[in-house]
Amino acid sequence: MQVEQISIFIENKSGRLAEVTRILGEAGINIRALSLADTSDFGILRLIVNDREKANNVLKEKGFTVSKTEVVAVEVPDRPGGLSEILLALDSKSINVEYMYAFVERCGENAVIIFRFDETEKAIKALLDNGFNVLAGERLYSM
Repeated sequence: MQVEQISIFIENKSGRLAEVTRILGEAGINIRALSLADTSDFGILRLIVNDREKANNVLKEKGFTVSKTEVVAVEVPDRPGGLSEILLALDSKSINVEYMYAFVERCGENAVIIFRFDETEKAIKALLDNGFNVLAGERLYSM
């Protein structure tokens, strides 16, 4: 039930983000979710895409440093307190959220949030035990 995310390390300067998105677009790769974190010198662009292998290959061919990470996609009730319910369930099992970001599309009446946990399998179990829906990667890549 994990989702494969790619992370691209990019210089924090004008045009680098546009270059990554241009390369992916020209290769026919659709970005499904993204997060950009930066420092003064570089950024980390985290992406969920429809074709991870192809994205990895075309970006590496263009000289970018790319890595893969397993993350978890969870349906979050799209109402006040919905995210809090999930975070409280995780906190009750002492699971740390390293980072999270929103998915581009909704899943029915719910939002979808991408999570990176310190203990992924334990987090998935806690979420399922508390009745939350964890989405399979194949479902996200084609949404």
